[in-house]
Amino acid sequence: MATGKQEILQRCPNQRVSIIWYDQCMLRYSSESIFSAMEQSPNQILCNSGNVTDKTRFMQLLGETLTNLTTRASAGGSMMKVAAAEVNFTSLQKLYALVQCTPDLTVSDCSTCLQFGIGNVVQGKQGGRVLTPSCNVRYEVYPFYNTSALPVPAELLLPPPPPTVRIHEITNAESLQYDLATIQAATDNFSHQNKLGEGRFGKAFQGTLPNGQLIAVKRLSRSSRQGAEEFKNEMILVAKLQHRNLVRLLGFCLEGEEKLFVYEFVPNKSLDYFLFDPKKSRQLDWPIRYKIVFGIARGMLYLHEDSRLRIIHRDLKSSNILLDSEMNTKISDFGMARIFRVDQTQANTSKIVGTFDYMSPEYAMHGQFSVKSDVYSFGILLLELISSKKNSFSYQANGGEDLGLLCVQEDPFDRPSMANIVLMLSSNSVTLTLPQQPAFFLRSRTKRSMKELELNQSTNRSLALSTNEISITEVHPR
Repeated sequence: MATGKQEILQRCPNQRVSIIWYDQCMLRYSSESIFSAMEQSPNQILCNSGNVTDKTRFMQLLGETLTNLTTRASAGGSMMKVAAAEVNFTSLQKLYALVQCTPDLTVSDCSTCLQFGIGNVVQGKQGGRVLTPSCNVRYEVYPFYNTSALPVPAELLLPPPPPTVRIHEITNAESLQYDLATIQAATDNFSHQNKLGEGRFGKAFQGTLPNGQLIAVKRLSRSSRQGAEEFKNEMILVAKLQHRNLVRLLGFCLEGEEKLFVYEFVPNKSLDYFLFDPKKSRQLDWPIRYKIVFGIARGMLYLHEDSRLRIIHRDLKSSNILLDSEMNTKISDFGMARIFRVDQTQANTSKIVGTFDYMSPEYAMHGQFSVKSDVYSFGILLLELISSKKNSFSYQANGGEDLGLLCVQEDPFDRPSMANIVLMLSSNSVTLTLPQQPAFFLRSRTKRSMKELELNQSTNRSLALSTNEISITEVHPR
């Protein structure tokens, strides 16, 4: 720092505003207040002269790493907003990355500044830096920072979550419980006039609590074989998840044969209510569609990487995307979601469940699901939002054009992560790779496609699919 004091005066004599960057520190002064003010200029963009061998995979890994570090650093306290990571690129090479904001910035300003830095990182090099007055982003293929000087991530200080959660652990939380009489009164005893919708799980009703609060009540069907397991699964998951783009669980009721969820009321129904209606879809201009897409991406990123648990939704579709009064996205229906360990990348199942039109080929054909299966479903949703048409397996007899998209590529490895998707949606300077042919391209009628799919199942694999937007659920314990 002493060197910096002398050098900034020598290099910037008689200046009212000056800034100088070093590997380990930054020195800045100004005649105006610089505290709690996010500034992105002047900036410096530097890069290593060496090129990486596999540019596409390296940039994907770099994008995921920097996005995760942005979340960690921006959430840091007033003393330090910094995060670093060391990840494997190949068996012989590692990627080292660090992001940092000045500690006086708010969480939002820090995140905005770092996203600017990530969006301006030079592509395909073995190292690079983006320096601004408020933050900096750096990556290299060699260790360039002192790990002992960095704070331990908060998640490493927390005890790991238990591998399983039993239902009585939730039911003991009295603050989440509602008695049946209260819900019956709120919904006028589940009257038809208060019915919001119906699916294989049961029915949903609008209600009003005594304090005037509007609620949505999900009443699981008594005849459903999977009712108890689905209820247990969704209750455990949603009670632990809190994000602006996930529907909020207010409570539940278990009395007799009744299994009820109480959710926040989302007035604009679901995305499919608008999207596939020629008149209502006109209300979805491009800014609103972008807002919906970005909200879905942020919510899914939280499920995949930023929550205490790693969650695979497994039934992402337009009818499970709710919209509030300001058309903000609320992802719903976690009855088929699965919890992954932090280091787990994929799993297999002998019971294939979900909605066929949104299902990735590796899951439909082989029962393999992962975060990339959710990415595929997100890609289908994105295509529907662009075209205002349902994804369908029918085709034009004379042949028609098909849309390619990074998210729906056949090989799960080729699909971007949700972290990279959020980066792509929030930056104008990210270079996109050319996608391969769309996956699951069957030139046949729907019924024949379903038959072909069934014939490709192994003899010990059961199939439970839907082509009419209704989820069919087979939840089994973990």
